[in-house]
Amino acid sequence: MIVFQLNCGQGHSFDTWFKDGSSADRQLARGLVECPECGDRKVAKALMAPRISSKGEKSLAEKTPAEKNPARNMTVLAKNMREQLIEVRRQVEANCDYVGDKFAEEARKIHYGETDARGIFGEASEEQHRELSEEGIEVARIPWLPRDDA
Repeated sequence: MIVFQLNCGQGHSFDTWFKDGSSADRQLARGLVECPECGDRKVAKALMAPRISSKGEKSLAEKTPAEKNPARNMTVLAKNMREQLIEVRRQVEANCDYVGDKFAEEARKIHYGETDARGIFGEASEEQHRELSEEGIEVARIPWLPRDDA
């Protein structure tokens, strides 16, 4: 087994294990390797320094699956994070009121007791978010992934 550092056409770097160097070359030439971050299949080997084992370093057989294939481990992590963000969106949409671009205004009304307290979500500019935080109004920005059913 051999590990190569690869770069995709979008500039992401990642490591992937191959059976041997010629297997890596064949898979890369056929576009069978994709970037775990963006899915780009225009992938090439990066310039790498030779790997020289030091005394006491684990052999390949002693390494855990995550140590043997860190790129796969990162792919699984990215997939899990995406699933969690999709679930956050689902929970917010199911349990909070959408207020659109009136988010800052509605958050202030709730904070100052001008309207009933409830969960809300919507859009706010960076400046509005900063101002709300400075007023002591608890707000959070959530990475909003598109729905798969859209």
